[in-house]
Amino acid sequence: MKKYIYTYTLCLAVLFSSLSFAQQTPADKQSQAISIVGVTAHIGNGSTIENATVVFENGKITRIGTSANTATAGKVIDAKGKHVYPGFIAPNSTLGLVEVDAVRATRDQQETGSFNPHIRSLIAYNTESKVVESCRPNGILTAQITPRGGAVSGTSSIVQLDAWNWEDAAIKVDDGIHMNWPNNYSRGRWWLGEPRGLRPNKNYAKQLTQIQDVFNETASYLKGSRSPKNLPYEAMEGLLDGSQKLYVHVNTEKGILDAIEFGKKNKLKIVIVGGYHAHKVATTLRQNKIPVLLHRTHSVPNMDDEDYDLSYKKAKILTDAGVLVGLENSGQMERMNTRNLPFLAGTVAAHGLDKEKALQLITSNTAKILGIDDRLGTLEVGKDATLFISEGDALDMRGNILTHAFIEGRELSLETHQTKLWKRYTKKYDGK
Repeated sequence: MKKYIYTYTLCLAVLFSSLSFAQQTPADKQSQAISIVGVTAHIGNGSTIENATVVFENGKITRIGTSANTATAGKVIDAKGKHVYPGFIAPNSTLGLVEVDAVRATRDQQETGSFNPHIRSLIAYNTESKVVESCRPNGILTAQITPRGGAVSGTSSIVQLDAWNWEDAAIKVDDGIHMNWPNNYSRGRWWLGEPRGLRPNKNYAKQLTQIQDVFNETASYLKGSRSPKNLPYEAMEGLLDGSQKLYVHVNTEKGILDAIEFGKKNKLKIVIVGGYHAHKVATTLRQNKIPVLLHRTHSVPNMDDEDYDLSYKKAKILTDAGVLVGLENSGQMERMNTRNLPFLAGTVAAHGLDKEKALQLITSNTAKILGIDDRLGTLEVGKDATLFISEGDALDMRGNILTHAFIEGRELSLETHQTKLWKRYTKKYDGK
């Protein structure tokens, strides 16, 4: 009996502690025009406007230009000496799908099975996630919620990060399907007596044939009677008619080239995700107009003979070659590390890429890759008023101090559990 009482009490404690730290109530719909004046506007397309005025109403930007030539309206925010940016976009993210890595009940980023194009990450997205909340004070206001695992992981969707539920959050539903490309190398399983280290994957050709067979079967099914109903094949219809993109997670040089050829053969719109060796095939990527969501900038080299700063300068190499590049931050502790996305771009800028071009890697470029550039990614008339004001350079952690943030014109709370702790311990060590 004592065991059951203890378990019941523990469950109640966990429940009430989680309720006591619930996310803030989503912001109300914009009710009046807002003008930001005297600010340095980073447009997101490579240009800036000094001493700018940005006006937005009903969730849309209505005017932007120099303060001398742009009339204000409604509530005026004096942002002299500050900076305004389009909201940062985090692609290939599992935000809202996992809350605590060590607690299995909070992990919902992967389904069983290998072939799951019909799995939709959107309906598993948790708008109450405290991890999601922690991204907003760093300027990340939009994310592509992406499933993991298997050969075909499922379908991603794009959400804004201040919502009551997944329906409210959705910006673009089921934007694409994610495939994990077979690796043309395998690592020796020493526990089975295999030699350590990398060696050619003897099953690589067979695995490619299996992928092509699936697409052939899907095409035949969709052209036929569609009976009996096959949900995975139905889910892939958007890939074959061009309304969805295929996000191919692949890193090796040969794998990227094979994925490009596969996309051409099947007339697919593909995006390379990860692309560790993408710089080696930059010309081919440019010629075929294949964009890249590049792996985490803050990574060490994989190979002994690679430059120590390869990950830092790879985005510049690809950009200079004419490839459309965005930054993604998957990997260890990826959900908690999502809030560091602006500093990935800052590192790229520190290693040679122009600062405003580096900004594009997490704004306009990513918006183009995800197909949401008609609404997001730049500060332009007619686009969503999803933007923020920073005291300094938002790509530098010393300057990334937000004073205001808006999603579709709705002013957000920037308070989180972390900001409360920061303020608490700032007072402690200030001697207050």
